[in-house]
Amino acid sequence: MDDRQSGLTSGLVEQIDIGVIILDSSLRIQYWNSFISQCSGKVLEQARHLPFTQIFPEADTRHLHRMLVQVRDHGQHVYSQWRDNPYLIHLPYKPASTPGALMLQNTLLLPFHDPEGRQCFGLLLYDSTDLARRDEQLDAVLETLSGKQAEREQLLKKLEKANSQLLQSEKLAAIGQLAAGVAHEINNPIGYVFSNLKTLAGYVQDLLHIVDAVDGAANLDELHRLKRSMEYDYIRNDVEALIGESEDGIDRVKKIISALKDFSHMEEEAFRCADLHQGLDSTLNVVNNELKYKAEIVKEYGQLPEVECIPSQINQVLMNLLVNAAHAMEQFGRITLRSNQEGDWVWLEVEDTGKGIEPHLLNRIYEPFFTTKPVGKGTGLGLALSYSIVQKHHGRIEVSSELGQGTRFRIWLPVQQPTPDSAGSPPL
Repeated sequence: MDDRQSGLTSGLVEQIDIGVIILDSSLRIQYWNSFISQCSGKVLEQARHLPFTQIFPEADTRHLHRMLVQVRDHGQHVYSQWRDNPYLIHLPYKPASTPGALMLQNTLLLPFHDPEGRQCFGLLLYDSTDLARRDEQLDAVLETLSGKQAEREQLLKKLEKANSQLLQSEKLAAIGQLAAGVAHEINNPIGYVFSNLKTLAGYVQDLLHIVDAVDGAANLDELHRLKRSMEYDYIRNDVEALIGESEDGIDRVKKIISALKDFSHMEEEAFRCADLHQGLDSTLNVVNNELKYKAEIVKEYGQLPEVECIPSQINQVLMNLLVNAAHAMEQFGRITLRSNQEGDWVWLEVEDTGKGIEPHLLNRIYEPFFTTKPVGKGTGLGLALSYSIVQKHHGRIEVSSELGQGTRFRIWLPVQQPTPDSAGSPPL
C-alpha cells in the first residue's frame, strides 16, 4: 500500500464513529483512533507498546480470554453483543453523553497480519448505548403489549363465561316459561292413570269377591249368577282397556321426561355426533303445550347424517324458533319443519303462518334484549343466543318473512366441524 492509500485509510479510520484498536500478538497497543482517545481520555503516545490490559485493566476478564482463544487458535472473527457483555473497556467521555455514563458496546475481535507478516489483532468497539436504550424502550412497549394481551385474554375468558352463563340463564328462563305447559302435559296422563287406578281398585275388590265365593258355592249355577250380578264380562273388558290407557299415559310421561332430559344437559360443552331429527322431536315434546293450541305441526324431514354438534345447544335454538313461531300466530295456523343435506352441510327449517316481521326490524332481530313480543312474553335473548350458538358451530341462520304470510328460519350446520384451514361456507 503506498503512502497515499495509507493516508486515505488512516483518514477514514480517524473519522468513523467506531473505536479501532490495533494490538500485536502479545496484546500490546500499537494504535487506536481518535474515537478511543476522545471517549477514554487517554493519550495514545503514552499507551503505545504497553499491554492492553494495563491501560484498560477492566478488560482483563474471562470474556476477553475466551475471545482470544477463538481468534488465536481458530482464526475466527469473534463478535460480542452488549446484551452478553455490556462493555469491554470504560469509555466515559463520549461527546453528547453525560460524563461517567456507561457506554454499552458491541465488540469485534479479528486476526490479521501487518505488511511484514506479523500476527496482529484488530479490536472494533461499536457504541450501542442508543440502540440499547431503544431496545429497552421496545422491551417496555412489548411488555406493555404483552400485559394488554394477557388482559385481553382474561377479558375474552370472562366474556365466554358470561356468554355461557347468559345461555344457561336464557335456557332456564325459557324452561320457566314452559314449566306450566310441561306440568299440564304431565298432569293430564297422570290424572287419568290415577283415575284408572281407583276404578281398577274397585274392580279388584269385585273379582276377589268372586274368587272367595268359589269355596262356598253349592254349584256352578250359583257362581254364574254371582258373576252376572257383578257384571264380570264388563269388568274383564274394562280392566284391559284401563290397563292399556294407563300404559299409554305412563309412556307419555316417560316421553316428556326423556325429552326434558335430552333437551337440557345444562353443562354439556363437548361436540359429538348427534341425530338432529331426534333432537327436534325431543324439543317438540318439551314445547308441545305451547304449540298444540296454536298450530298444526307438519314434518317434511329429509335424509340427514349424524351431525357433529353440541346437541343441547342446537335443541335450545330449535326451541327458541318453535316458541317464536307459536307466538307469531294470532289464530290457529301451521308450523312446518323441514330438513335436508347439501354436500357437507345440513339445514333445518322452521316456517310458520304467523303475522310476519316488518322489513325494517329484520336487521335487529338478533340484537340482545330486542323483542317485538308483549311484556312478559320473552326476554329478547332467544334469537341473539341462537345466533351465537350457530356461529359457534360455524354455521349461519337465514330468515325470510312476509307480513301477513309468515316467517321462515333456516339453520345451516356443517356435518363435521371444520379445522382452521378447512373452514368453508354453507351454500348460498
